Amino acid sequence: MSRALFSDVNFRWYLASVFLLTLGLGIQIVAVGWQVYALTNDPLALGLIGLAEAIPSIGIALWGGHLADRFNRRRLVGLSTLSLLVAALALFFLSFVGGSHGLLIAIYGVIVTTGLARGILAPARSAMGTELVPAELVGPSVNIRTGVWQTGAVVGPALGGFLWAWGGPKLAYGIDALLIAASLGCLAIVRYQPKAERKVAEPFWWSVTRGLAFLRTEPVILGAIFLDLFAVLFGGAVALLPVFARDILHVGEQGLGVLRAAPAVGAVAMSLLIMRLPPMRRSGAVMLWSVVGFGLCTIGFGLSRSFELSVLFLLLIGTLDYVSVCVRHTLIQTRTPTELLGRVAAVNTMFIGSSNEIGAFESGVTARLLGTTNAVVLGGVLAIAVVAVVAWRCPGLRRLDRLSASPH
Repeated sequence: MSRALFSDVNFRWYLASVFLLTLGLGIQIVAVGWQVYALTNDPLALGLIGLAEAIPSIGIALWGGHLADRFNRRRLVGLSTLSLLVAALALFFLSFVGGSHGLLIAIYGVIVTTGLARGILAPARSAMGTELVPAELVGPSVNIRTGVWQTGAVVGPALGGFLWAWGGPKLAYGIDALLIAASLGCLAIVRYQPKAERKVAEPFWWSVTRGLAFLRTEPVILGAIFLDLFAVLFGGAVALLPVFARDILHVGEQGLGVLRAAPAVGAVAMSLLIMRLPPMRRSGAVMLWSVVGFGLCTIGFGLSRSFELSVLFLLLIGTLDYVSVCVRHTLIQTRTPTELLGRVAAVNTMFIGSSNEIGAFESGVTARLLGTTNAVVLGGVLAIAVVAVVAWRCPGLRRLDRLSASPH
């Protein structure tokens, strides 16, 4: 199946676009985090980066889903990517500006723009990717798409740390902008023909209601979304990595790149393993136990004072997190009618796509109040508690066996 997908030229260019954009944004995340922490020496400032991106992303996500199910999805992805390119160029030009307070406000303003663009991008790109492949290959394509995204998330942060160490913000943001521009070029090559019939225009709130009403009929999907939402929300150790790199582990910018890349390295390894294994059995129980492991490894990372051990815990965090991500994405893509994919993906974006950013803010606030180590350990404990609640309230997810499409 994987060979058939990679033989599809359009799907390959789509994957290249996803990879290059993820690579650029990975560089940007590390560069912005290091720059803001250098300007402020305050972990709360790192949390505010996440909040600045999450609020606009959540605010526009449902509108983005409505647009993705009404208009050409590739065009929406292209416009969103163009907006991200403008934001990257703005960060590049800001790197020539001195000062601290005014520069900090400008950086946060660019991050707000990034959040708006990603709120439109996520549902449109997810739905477009599903339309590019035959129905029987949707499940395997989700794993490949997620694996390619994770690969970009591996290389991007590590590259961002090294670029910052070699050439500072100018080099990091310049390469970031070049990669996003290349992503836009790859997207332009994709030949895209929508499969879903675009209905007569519906009022916005009625359109959104249809997507939410569908989710109410799929409690297993809702359970998976809420599990990932709160696990990531409470287990947001990644947002505090600049603090660990500089003040706790004392490994500097290059060490930050390694730490930031470690979870994605684990995720890529798991994605390659899943591609070679037969279809997952007892996928619901596997998802629940993987989040328990995620919480335990988060606690271990918070307590570690060894760079090597910290990297190992982050590798395991990425490996275990990928399992839950794979189950959730496959459930959404295989059980959602094509004409509703944008709106359902938008709800997923609201909850999951922004949970990293909201989790970053929560981690920053908790670190300010309790200290960095205590904040990370508490997050891991709460992530485990979430598993117990979801397993109790959503027995369908607990009993879920093979992932397969449900008839609609």
